[in-house]
Amino acid sequence: MENAILIVLMILVFYFFMIRPNVKKQKEQKKFRDALSQGDKIVTIGGIHGKVLSVDSSSVLVQSDSSKIRFDKSAIIQSAEDIPQANR
Repeated sequence: MENAILIVLMILVFYFFMIRPNVKKQKEQKKFRDALSQGDKIVTIGGIHGKVLSVDSSSVLVQSDSSKIRFDKSAIIQSAEDIPQANR
């Protein structure tokens, strides 16, 4: 009986400290990617900073300095406005 309680407690700890925060973060990322619009400043997974020129259903056209690059929406990690000015 004690072993079953310990196993249930371990599962609950894993859920609340590992699984639940990751699912919440993934939902926030999806919501952010779905809300992308023209003119937003973004950062890609590779660290490229740019400005959104156009948004398709699965990709985004980004301008970075003098070049234009098309990225899959899943490669966009965050808004450039969220990054402190000292890190730019």
